[in-house]
Amino acid sequence: HHCLAIANCLNRIINLHLIGVTMKTHLTKVSSNKKTGPIPVTTSSRETCPDSCPLKKNGCYADNYHLGMHWDKVTEGARGSDWSEFLAEIKSLPRHQLWRHNQAGDLPGLGDNLDVVKLAELTKANKGKNGFTYTHKKPTERNLRAIRAANGGGFTINLSANDLAHADKLASYGVPVVTLLAEDSPKKQRTKNGRLVITCPAQLSDKINCARCGLCANADRDYIIGFPVHGTAKKKANIIARAVA
Repeated sequence: HHCLAIANCLNRIINLHLIGVTMKTHLTKVSSNKKTGPIPVTTSSRETCPDSCPLKKNGCYADNYHLGMHWDKVTEGARGSDWSEFLAEIKSLPRHQLWRHNQAGDLPGLGDNLDVVKLAELTKANKGKNGFTYTHKKPTERNLRAIRAANGGGFTINLSANDLAHADKLASYGVPVVTLLAEDSPKKQRTKNGRLVITCPAQLSDKINCARCGLCANADRDYIIGFPVHGTAKKKANIIARAVA
């Protein structure tokens, strides 16, 4: 209990520091990305990404030319809103609107630190909407508690795995999971522990996008969704995805 109290205190100090940094979050009301389709998508500052993510500056698709430049602008504070403005933007989305949080960036908080207060605020702002996202932040007990609460509150957060073995481990926490897949992966496969992995339908057909699919927004699904490596740095990402051979 004493250690947990110290950890919570440190997290508060880190997040108070972040208020000084005033990280921005940007909402694109209608995405022009053919994979997501014309739904709202957001971008969070680079500082939200944990150093523990093996894709950080090492094969992340979000570093692709156009998205990477936009991400830099948000990180520099040239684009985007402060947190309270951002929450108001989410609240104003149409009822039942499917939207993707973070085409680039991670949940609020510096690196692996999760700002549980901001996450609870975002979950509340999403009430009546259909928001979903992914996180590479470490699945600590504290983080998992907040992530489970968000999922229970209607804001779907998928834990992001780096390979199939990692996906098995993350799935044991009882929250939705997605995973990186090697480039030549089959449409359906199973992990070593027998969990079903289906490849993202939008990566298999140009006729399907997030707007039409919505599988990642379903927190109650009993299968893992796989994303074959893509982007300009997919060779690096492919090495990570093949970690379980």
